[in-house]
Amino acid sequence: MRRRVAGFEWDEGNWPKCGRHGVSRAEIENVIAAARFVVDDPSPNEKRYRTAGRAPTDRHVFVVFTYRERGGSVYVRPISARYMHRKEIESYEEEVARLAER
Repeated sequence: MRRRVAGFEWDEGNWPKCGRHGVSRAEIENVIAAARFVVDDPSPNEKRYRTAGRAPTDRHVFVVFTYRERGGSVYVRPISARYMHRKEIESYEEEVARLAER
């Protein structure tokens, strides 16, 4: 699902959680903005999404995020982010290669 967004929502509630794993804001924003896929996240509290990708730093990043409306605009609010594990990277690269063959 693609939405027109006004930007990213960062505050003391989500940045410490996202940054805890060493992932930078720039990496998170880039992976979300360049997402090749977005899937539903099974959160019982709110509608959330998952994506993964390779950041410009060449690191593979997994991100959970949601959309928030504020002042008539929609913002992406990252919930959690981390670098992907080796097996996740292998699966991701295989899927990207498979999609490229289409």
